[in-house]
Formats: sequence, structure tokens, C-alpha cells
Amino acid sequence: MSIVTLSLLKLQLNIDDSADDELLQHKLDAAEAWVANYTGTPWTNYDTVPSDVKEGVLLLAGHLYENREATLVGVNPYELPFGLLDMIRPYREWTF
Repeated sequence: MSIVTLSLLKLQLNIDDSADDELLQHKLDAAEAWVANYTGTPWTNYDTVPSDVKEGVLLLAGHLYENREATLVGVNPYELPFGLLDMIRPYREWTF
């Protein structure tokens, strides 16, 4: 089940053409899978997926689209407050 639409991701990234739709959908699918795996939460259990989880998916999908390699060269990366993990951490199911 997709929790974020391609049109919402395109709004997030200010993209108004369809040239990268296939790539964007792939990044969106990968981001949703990563968030579901990280939290251990099947989204089918929710009637409505929380907005902060959707925002986390948008953040990750946007990052994957803008940064297509595993490393950044020539920049100083800093983690932003209220980033991906801050958005989805409350939904993580912990098991020991």
C-alpha cells in the first residue's frame, strides 16, 4: 500500500513535469519500504497513516532523488533537527 502519492512528492520537490516520474516513483517506493522496515509497522494496520510518517517518507524520497550516490563530496553535511528519524521514531516497534 502506497502511503505517499507521486503527485505529493513532486509538490515537495517543486517538479512540474513528468520527465522523472519513473525514477521518482522508484525513490518513493524505496523510501516507503525503508520506513516500514525501520519502524516494523505495517501501514495496513492504520486507517490513516500519521502525517509525520508521510513527511518522513517525503524527506527520504527527496534525499534519495537529490543525492543519487552514497557519498557527498565538497559539502559539509549536518543532520537537521526534525529529520527523518525524528519523524518516524515514535512509530518504531521495539523488540528484545
